[in-house]
Amino acid sequence: MSDEQTRRRLINLGELIALAALIVSAVGVWIAWKNSSQDKATRIVEQHSSVPLALRATADRDGRTLTLIPADPSHALESLTVTIKGASPIDVGSDGKLGASDLESALNGHDKENKDITFSVPVRIDARYVEDGRDRRGGGNYVIRYKWQGGGLFGSRSIHLLSLSKG
Repeated sequence: MSDEQTRRRLINLGELIALAALIVSAVGVWIAWKNSSQDKATRIVEQHSSVPLALRATADRDGRTLTLIPADPSHALESLTVTIKGASPIDVGSDGKLGASDLESALNGHDKENKDITFSVPVRIDARYVEDGRDRRGGGNYVIRYKWQGGGLFGSRSIHLLSLSKG
């Protein structure tokens, strides 16, 4: 009989463990169901990240004008200001056309005697532009390359604009 009591006790302990597992499972299912009824639909909104302003330039009319335009076509210039250290800022405007005469007056004839040598001048460009209907500000440090041309017995020298690069 003692063997039968031990057997009966093991069965009861096994039933208690099974019942505890059933209760834990039921509580887990109830918690999952409760949380799923509170979940709202996930809304995915496409966000367009802003692209920093980068400028590129092309020399026009034999280097008399340097046209600065945004590298990203989604940017539209509103105003552009070129600043050379020690000179007053040059207001380029929204068309982005920097004239050689403007740069020449800002340089005050610096290195005018050296002919056919390419020079570079560091500049700070500040811009106001529109991106996706929003007004933004940007700019950066660039380098304008130029050289002096002309001269001779009665001719005057003038600046020939070559290029713009990130500085």
